Amino acid sequence: MEVNKVIYIALAIFLGGFGIHKFYAGQTGLGILFLLFCWTGIPHVIAVISAIFTILFKPADKNGNITFH
Repeated sequence: MEVNKVIYIALAIFLGGFGIHKFYAGQTGLGILFLLFCWTGIPHVIAVISAIFTILFKPADKNGNITFH
């Protein structure tokens, strides 16, 4: 699925603890897993790390989109 890189990173940083960025990327299973464990704070840490790695290693196309498999 193709998503906008800036929106994905913003969702991961601000609402990542609830898995919103995973739902946005079409990864419903991971989104539900993040939601189930949101009370622990661990999903938010993972989401911020995911945002950092997305910034560093996922190149965007000319429209600013990245692809998730």
